[in-house]
Amino acid sequence: MIENTKSLDRTANVILAVGVLYILFPLVITLVTATQSFESFLQNGFSFIPGTYLLENIQIVWETTQLPRQLLNSIIVATMVALIKCGIAFTTAFAIVYFRIRYGGILFGMVLVTNLMPLDLRFITTYQVAANIMMPVNALLDFFGITYIVQTLTGYRMNFQVSVLNTYFGLAAPLLANGTGTFLFRQYFRTLPADLSKAARMDGAGPMRFLWDILIPLSRANFAALFVLMFLGGWTSYLWPLVAASTPEMQTAVVGLARLSPGDPGQIPHYPAIMTGALMVSVIPLAMIALMQRHIVRGLTLTEK
Repeated sequence: MIENTKSLDRTANVILAVGVLYILFPLVITLVTATQSFESFLQNGFSFIPGTYLLENIQIVWETTQLPRQLLNSIIVATMVALIKCGIAFTTAFAIVYFRIRYGGILFGMVLVTNLMPLDLRFITTYQVAANIMMPVNALLDFFGITYIVQTLTGYRMNFQVSVLNTYFGLAAPLLANGTGTFLFRQYFRTLPADLSKAARMDGAGPMRFLWDILIPLSRANFAALFVLMFLGGWTSYLWPLVAASTPEMQTAVVGLARLSPGDPGQIPHYPAIMTGALMVSVIPLAMIALMQRHIVRGLTLTEK
């Protein structure tokens, strides 16, 4: 007996269409507003009819704001975060799965605990560390009494000060503490045949050759998927770049976009320019998702062992 599913298909299509319209509506408003002039926006307000001032608004944002430099900052920071996270996640999962570590399960659990303490909950202490990364060294010198001895002999108190605030390293490093990538790679490695590493050893391949010649080629889709996810995470991060970068030249695009709104309550925001800036900030992540969509699906489709 063949059931008639036309009504079910139509209902599903209607729900899908409504969901797509719900998602695309803000993007359409943003795009249409970015094509309006400031004068027409003041006269007519929001409109659903596209204008012809998109290039002019892009020129206004490009020449009168720091957003172009901030876009470059976002590209550098997000790329650093994605590359380093992928490298750390891959090597950590490789060690946990393919080496006999006595407390490997405990270590893996500690890695996952990092997901329970996101940066937004610990940014105050992170800021203190970033303001002086030599704090552990100073604490060790005080603990062993070296600071007291030097101060007694010379009258000088040792206190090393090295700040990474307002630097690319300072913007990227705190965003690296996340165990999601390690979890994804571990789950993928566990889907591979258990005899794969044994066959490699029988052929004379050591751990490093097994990693370079077998695991990395097999994990290309996973690398691509994780790179995109981590890049987007670094690109959209707001709170830490807001407090870690003290000058507009070092702020990221998301922070710069928020600064496009005027600080004076009586001043009317230039909404067409703001929406144009939103399009400029969104175009790189959207293009990356569109180009890497197939790899993202393949990399995140994991089979539990």
